[in-house]
Amino acid sequence: MAVPEQNATPPAPPRAAIAELLRGVAPVADELGARFAAAGHELALVGGPVRDALLRRPTKDVDLTTDAPPERVLEIIKGWADTHWTIGIEFGTVGLRKGGHDLEITTYRSESYDPKSRKPVVAYGTSLVEDLRRRDFAVNAMAARLPGHEFVDPFGGLPDLGRKVIRTPGRPEDSFSDDPLRMMRAARFASQLGFAVAPDVVEAMTAMAERIEIVSAERVRDELSKLLCGAHPREGLALLVDTGLAARVLPELPKLRLEIDEHHRHKDVYEHSLIVLEQAIAQEEDGPDLVLRLAALLHDIGKPRTRRFEEGGRVSFHHHEMVGAKMTRKRLTALRYPKDVVTEVSRLVELHLRFHGYGNGEWTDSAVRRYVRDAGPLLSRLHKLTRADCTTRNKRKADRLRRTYDELEVRIDRLAQEEELAAMRPELDGNQIQEVLGITPGPLVGRAYKHLLEVRLDRGIIGHDAAVAELRRWAAEQETAGQGTGDAR
Repeated sequence: MAVPEQNATPPAPPRAAIAELLRGVAPVADELGARFAAAGHELALVGGPVRDALLRRPTKDVDLTTDAPPERVLEIIKGWADTHWTIGIEFGTVGLRKGGHDLEITTYRSESYDPKSRKPVVAYGTSLVEDLRRRDFAVNAMAARLPGHEFVDPFGGLPDLGRKVIRTPGRPEDSFSDDPLRMMRAARFASQLGFAVAPDVVEAMTAMAERIEIVSAERVRDELSKLLCGAHPREGLALLVDTGLAARVLPELPKLRLEIDEHHRHKDVYEHSLIVLEQAIAQEEDGPDLVLRLAALLHDIGKPRTRRFEEGGRVSFHHHEMVGAKMTRKRLTALRYPKDVVTEVSRLVELHLRFHGYGNGEWTDSAVRRYVRDAGPLLSRLHKLTRADCTTRNKRKADRLRRTYDELEVRIDRLAQEEELAAMRPELDGNQIQEVLGITPGPLVGRAYKHLLEVRLDRGIIGHDAAVAELRRWAAEQETAGQGTGDAR
């Protein structure tokens, strides 16, 4: 559970916060509020933007809510909005652009799930307070009416912001029954805001964890990604594990809590993984890196399956990186992550132990080239993951590992300058191979190209003439072996 920060800045006064939120868009929002009022309908700022304004957090969203049904909203904005769109209209949302500002208007509504359904059933409402009641948490159940900016907080969201606590507007069991994804959202807000989750909310999450299984993988994935990219992911992940939600959406994570006995000791893999995640985050340069964070969290998930008890109290996890890479691919695919994310994260998991074969610098230049080749565009992330994976409390060992990796990076930089490692191509391309061997396009060209790439990795840049000679030597060897130039001109 997240722990509230001590001596935290209190929430901004509501009127000042709303004024700041609307700075720049106030004329548009107030004019729109007046149009709705003239048409006999309500309009209010609502939800996350109000919460963030009160927390003095930047926000780009202007979310509005109204008692007018979507068809009526379209009538009210007709001729006033510069443009509008209806991509979410089945859920009661209409988007519009006015004077360079994008606004979204959602009709008061209530959502609930049939016990066997993965999709919410949407019903429209007529009361702002009832609309706020159906929202996930009290800190998101605040609004400001337009055009007068009257602050509406029927469920104590403002005091919750001051106390840094996540609490539901009504009974958490009712809230989670309406939308089970809110259980994961509680963990996500613990990560993003660093707030504590109220005990009754944690109890309901634990009792109702199995309900998360009716939610689509895509929605679960999105919440998990937001949680991981928050400022306090450890708190959110711990909440998922402790309530049993992780066992249903990311079961590999709680399984890292391996039993440790007095005869066979090894590090706490679960705690180690959370530390690696935090140490990887500390190296980020341009904001949250989802691929790096997923790789850091999942890099050791192959250990439970590969644990073996050895003589003398030793414990081994042979090939856990290979097993873990396959498990990572399977889990992220099940969560409907994009193919590039699945490929990149599983590749990092597969490579995360490669550096430990470097020893005290015994790698040849050929081995360094292969390290760079195998990492490809993931090299920078692999550097960060490898450094993050050092969690030993032995300062001398930690310093030695750091110095050794510093040395490896220096060697990579030197070879990169000398040999253009980023390109990492043979010195002859496919057309040149065909010309030298007098062959047409076919499998032999690919085999020759692959051979010259191995030569490039082993020996570095040898020059055009030497590459031609090596190609002819290899081709003659293929002829002798009966695998030669059957597709020659």
